[in-house]
Amino acid sequence: MTETLPVYCLECAVQSYDWGKLGKESKVAHFASKFTDIDNKKPYAELWMGTHPNGPSKIASTNTFLKDAISSNPIQHLTAAIAHNYDNDLPFLFKVLSVRKALSIQAHPDKKLGKELHEKYPTIYKDPNHKPEMAIAITDFEALFGFRPLNEIVSFLNEFPEFATLVGDATVNKFLDSIRGQSETASPEEITSNKVALKELFAAVMMTDANVVKESVEKMSRRVEREQRETGDDDRTKELIVRLSTQYPGDVGVFAVLMLNYVKLNPGQAIFLGANEPHAYLFGDCVECMAASDNVVRAGLTPKFKDVPVLVNMLTYNYGPADKQILSPIRHSSTTVLYDPPIEEFSVLLTTLTRGNASEEFDPIIGPSVLIVTEGMGMLVVDNQERKEELWPGGVYFIGAGIKIRIDTKNGLVAYRALCTI
Repeated sequence: MTETLPVYCLECAVQSYDWGKLGKESKVAHFASKFTDIDNKKPYAELWMGTHPNGPSKIASTNTFLKDAISSNPIQHLTAAIAHNYDNDLPFLFKVLSVRKALSIQAHPDKKLGKELHEKYPTIYKDPNHKPEMAIAITDFEALFGFRPLNEIVSFLNEFPEFATLVGDATVNKFLDSIRGQSETASPEEITSNKVALKELFAAVMMTDANVVKESVEKMSRRVEREQRETGDDDRTKELIVRLSTQYPGDVGVFAVLMLNYVKLNPGQAIFLGANEPHAYLFGDCVECMAASDNVVRAGLTPKFKDVPVLVNMLTYNYGPADKQILSPIRHSSTTVLYDPPIEEFSVLLTTLTRGNASEEFDPIIGPSVLIVTEGMGMLVVDNQERKEELWPGGVYFIGAGIKIRIDTKNGLVAYRALCTI
């Protein structure tokens, strides 16, 4: 083999969204520091590893775009099948997120809706693709995702009078009267009826006049905060209400806490978010992989453009406990696990080498991959020691299709590798 093998060290784009962790507190900043001077007053929210035009990666040694290298020989970089199916481009976008305050209540469109939104509003929805995504916690990671079991929402309508008052007696009573079998044995007809009732409740909250919402959020937050001080109550739901109303005063997204599942992921735990599923990341650091899109439909916890009618109408209104939506990895080897969501654009390998002088050898992958090291130092050995590349926390490499690699470390190392095979 020669040095023309497509294995490239990447310089990756950094996104400084307001919700990102500041300076050296951010994993994104830490990982980007080899190529970027870090300002401790600046938010470092996302590290983008891929070819998306809103944040394209460059090949560090040549200062040229990864996308151009792939386009020059798509079959060598991607395989013929992937090049054909994905227009000679990388099928996924790989990221690291460092979250200081909540992201918006949002969902990502399926392919049909993504195309429609892009055609109608190209300045807002900048590509026609869908955006299923998976998040794997690097640190303890908090999120809201998917609708809670209906009995929990009923309980919150009773526990939080501001919630019930906001939507009104008629809507509350209709919701209570409409929901039927809530067990796992509910019939398809009952589930459909429940989803319709849930949609009406969610729409009533999200489409209420902004001034009424602001007053209701402030009233609920003041009451809950007072009760916490007086009783020492450390209830997680109440803590979230106070936290989010502090971050986004008067925002309708605060009420989403009472309708969406809360989850705290431990490092290595993952959630998969299909198209048209509501979610909001709250705090922590994660790696995230998604179809190569930047389409987001927002409806709360954000100063950005909100498209509430589209969000209300696009959601699936699936409901159920959070633990059923956590994606369990599959053992790939003694030191590697595979996160394999039910889509073709991407999977992710997590390799954890905990001892000194350890190695993990990978058979060639019939497709492209992107690898990032999050802990430890080591070497990336390409094609049976023909070539070696340094690995460090934040080191990112593109690895072309069909290339055999090995990771060596003397003191331990953790690496995530996004890949596509079809």
